[in-house]
Amino acid sequence: MPGLTAPSDYAEEPPRHPDLRINSKEPFNAEPHRSALVSSYITPVDFFYKRNHGPIPKIDDISRYSVSINGLVNKHIQLSMADIRLLPKYNVTATLQCAGNKRTAMSKVRKVRGVGWDVSALGNATWGGAKLSDVLELVGIPKLSSVTALGGKHVEFVSVDRCKEEKGGPYKASIPLKQATDPDADVLLAYEMNGEIINRDHGYPLRVVVPGVIGARSVKWLDSISVIKEECQGFFMQKDYKMFPPTVDWDNIDWSTRRPQMDFPVQSAICTLEDVDVIKEGKARIAGYAVSGGGRGIERVDISVDGGKTWVEAHRYQKSSVPYISDGPQSDKWAWVLFEATLDVPANAEIVAKAVDSAANIQPEKVEDIWNLRGILNTSWHRIKIQNSRSKM
Repeated sequence: MPGLTAPSDYAEEPPRHPDLRINSKEPFNAEPHRSALVSSYITPVDFFYKRNHGPIPKIDDISRYSVSINGLVNKHIQLSMADIRLLPKYNVTATLQCAGNKRTAMSKVRKVRGVGWDVSALGNATWGGAKLSDVLELVGIPKLSSVTALGGKHVEFVSVDRCKEEKGGPYKASIPLKQATDPDADVLLAYEMNGEIINRDHGYPLRVVVPGVIGARSVKWLDSISVIKEECQGFFMQKDYKMFPPTVDWDNIDWSTRRPQMDFPVQSAICTLEDVDVIKEGKARIAGYAVSGGGRGIERVDISVDGGKTWVEAHRYQKSSVPYISDGPQSDKWAWVLFEATLDVPANAEIVAKAVDSAANIQPEKVEDIWNLRGILNTSWHRIKIQNSRSKM
């Protein structure tokens, strides 16, 4: 763990914005208020959700920091930050989302295990760094490779981070080699976030960013990269972040029957209103975000003010000066899409949002149908109940 300070320095927490909603202090997990989340297309670093599985490492000597590239490759190398910065730099705007986003709503159906996230366990940032495909070429792996000469089929990222689920060992995760070596997959070793040096909360000095995939695979505080034959056998790949049906509970679970979750499904949430809110009857602005994994765009966002009986299509946008077109070349394919609609809201309304992605995937209506014991991937319709909206605006 080059450049890592003594364990006692783990306790030195970085400064954070006082308006964050803290979901757990140890390890630190926090999200912004939903209204702040959609105040801008690019999420300010202070309001980007903080997701941790252990104490936050502090790497204090950047001159001693390096990342090893090893495994089923013809040569093993060590890369310093200076080496990585010599590679071509790319800026990729991508939304990262915790698989447990909207877990709180799922827990109201039946108890689940995990951090109680509201709808803001995601954020959209512009990440700057080297493409992983360029890094792997340094050890002799050509772009668009699916297997190395020595039989490597997966790329494992190992963190400086230590966590109890790994029995004090490092956090780790992997992606297929085919994805890692594809320049169009835009997998980055990122050292910048929104044009500034990435901070400790988000992985200083170097993290992986895997666009379109649940945040658990975008390993922070990178220590090493290994090319391996089988997917990572770490806890968070094999015994967590897997999607089970509602019939599975902690008494009958068999982790080996499900693959690790990678792409996140189509998702949306209303951010200008609370789940139970009081507004005056009449015109109301309804705005939020929609996003889908795998680079799929958002084809449509539908809003209902009568619980889903009738629908109105919302306006979708990313950058204010550029019309958003799902899967259009001018659109950020890895990023969320913001939406808004101004509608007449009747008294005691139920407002609902649902999104459709460019592959015609649509959000499921009921959270009960996708309940799972870990409370992940709650992509059900987002529902807002309006109370006491009697007086005219």
